[in-house]
Amino acid sequence: MDEAVGRHSLDAPHGRRVMSFDRAPRLVFWETTKACPLACVHCRATAQRDPAPGELTTEEGKAIIDELAGSPRPVPILILTGGDCLQRADLGELTAYAKSVRVPVAISPSVSSSLNAATLSMLHANGVRSASLSLDGAVAETHEQVRQIPGHFADTIRAISLLQEHGFAVQINTAVMAQNVRELADIAALLVRHGVRTWEVFFLIGVGRGNAIAEIESNEYEDVCHFLVDASQYGVVVRTVEAPFFRRVRDWRMKRSDASLDPAVEFGLGPLYRELRDRLREQMGKPTSRVLAPTVATRDGKGIVFVGHDGRVYPAGFLPLPLGSVRDKGVLEIYRDDPVLKAIRRAEFPGRCGRCEYADECGGSRARAYADTGDPLADDPACSYLPPIRDRVVTNRSDIHTQQLTTVVAPTTLEGI
Repeated sequence: MDEAVGRHSLDAPHGRRVMSFDRAPRLVFWETTKACPLACVHCRATAQRDPAPGELTTEEGKAIIDELAGSPRPVPILILTGGDCLQRADLGELTAYAKSVRVPVAISPSVSSSLNAATLSMLHANGVRSASLSLDGAVAETHEQVRQIPGHFADTIRAISLLQEHGFAVQINTAVMAQNVRELADIAALLVRHGVRTWEVFFLIGVGRGNAIAEIESNEYEDVCHFLVDASQYGVVVRTVEAPFFRRVRDWRMKRSDASLDPAVEFGLGPLYRELRDRLREQMGKPTSRVLAPTVATRDGKGIVFVGHDGRVYPAGFLPLPLGSVRDKGVLEIYRDDPVLKAIRRAEFPGRCGRCEYADECGGSRARAYADTGDPLADDPACSYLPPIRDRVVTNRSDIHTQQLTTVVAPTTLEGI
């Protein structure tokens, strides 16, 4: 990893190298438009039929691309999202320009009539090779309750094949909600059957229209994360969004890789884990691969930054804390210099997250902390892990928080692992 992307550190558990991403993010998300033909009930962007006033122009989009092209290597990946990025009339011009200056681009489109062979051929010719689609249920009824479009489940399955036929690597995004959590094993099996190799599981944060959706129960987050470790042993790379504590769970499981051990017993897991694990085995048989899960310690504001439709910059799409605008400063300048992001990258959290030995590797969901408390440096309420005794002074050089941490606790989770 190039020094320009992140400072190496050996502070992570077990001596693993972690990266601060101080000088540049790995991923830059650009909400290219609010326009989208769907009206999903959990939409972060609160998308609408038509473009919103004040969306960045073609030239302003090219300015972002130019800034990324001039950044130290490796150049950040630009992910075009929305709304639906395919509703941008200048999408071909923007992707061709990015190719000309060697900025890698991925797309996150909606499944609609705009996702067609002609568009995919154009994007592929412009150097785009990766696309992510959303699938929020293993059956049509569940998925279409979310997407609000009859027939959308079948359309999504066809879109996976269409993308693959045009040479795209396909990632499937699934938002975990109370209404679909018990279908996760079936979704995993469905992805394997359709040759999908990356599954990104979003743990819902109540922003946008997502405020109307029921999150899973607090005691179910650990169960789901342990299940996702199981799912990653069938040839699918599993990543999470707003659940960085999945990395802790993965580490725990990999340290106890003895096949004779039952994770449900070893880690004190609940009935949801057993249900999902048993259903996965019923569908897929015994695991076929090693654990396939990422090790790069990114989180909101660390390795990730989000540009809104109007140019305002945020730590991430689910963290609506404005940091500035690309109409005033470059996105990389904002990312490097903002004091909140500096504190996030240094894992300068005043509570349990800062005391945790996984502070850098995980660090908790900053978006969930902000949604719960209004403080992006607060503890992630979804993580049940109580770190062991560790005296540590957290001194935030941006003077956001300074606190002596001396709380004495046992190395356990709130559920008694």
